[in-house]
Amino acid sequence: QLQLVESGGGLVQPGGSLRLSCAASEFNLNHYAIAWFRQAPGKEREEDSCESISGRTATAADSVQGRFTLTRDSANNTIYLQMNNLRPEAAAVYYCARGNIGCGYDMDYWGKGVLVTVSS
Repeated sequence: QLQLVESGGGLVQPGGSLRLSCAASEFNLNHYAIAWFRQAPGKEREEDSCESISGRTATAADSVQGRFTLTRDSANNTIYLQMNNLRPEAAAVYYCARGNIGCGYDMDYWGKGVLVTVSS
């Protein structure tokens, strides 16, 4: 069954770090652009970071530049989002997604999301 399953969410204090994982099943992530999005309560979903199909181009929102890093683990068919120096406004449900065209286009498959809470 085609799946993207996120994990690694939880409660973290402001300034802390968290690493989210997204494991893919029944397809090869190397054939797709990959991205992480977040959606905070009452807000629209926004993209945090995206990596192109080739892996040569990566984009990141200004708000997470230098603090969030997307990586692709081809051997494990998994992507990660390392989040450092977390701010309270980063609290949201985080989604991984794949895109069969590339970054900047609609993603064609999504995980169900994982909750991140940033609070002291």
